[in-house]
Amino acid sequence: MSKFGEIIDVEIPVLLDFYTERDNHSIAMHPILRDVAAALGDKAKVIKIDVDKNRELAEALRVKALPTLIIYKNAEMKWRHSGEQDANTIIAIIQEYV
Repeated sequence: MSKFGEIIDVEIPVLLDFYTERDNHSIAMHPILRDVAAALGDKAKVIKIDVDKNRELAEALRVKALPTLIIYKNAEMKWRHSGEQDANTIIAIIQEYV
């Protein structure tokens, strides 16, 4: 979990996507998040976290629904949403923290 602290404790927004390949909604978010990452470039990070491989972290953050999107900046949670979201909305939200 110390590695997680290093990932989220940065000056730029970090969007975490908690997903699983077994969930159709999670799979539907893959191309959307690629578009988000491409649109934001180095202004933000987009990191995908497979809950099947990171159960302890998902439990610690109380991830119950998939996909769950969380934005951190300087190790502080800024925004959280469960369920699908469109690229423009995600980009606009992240830009609030750039």
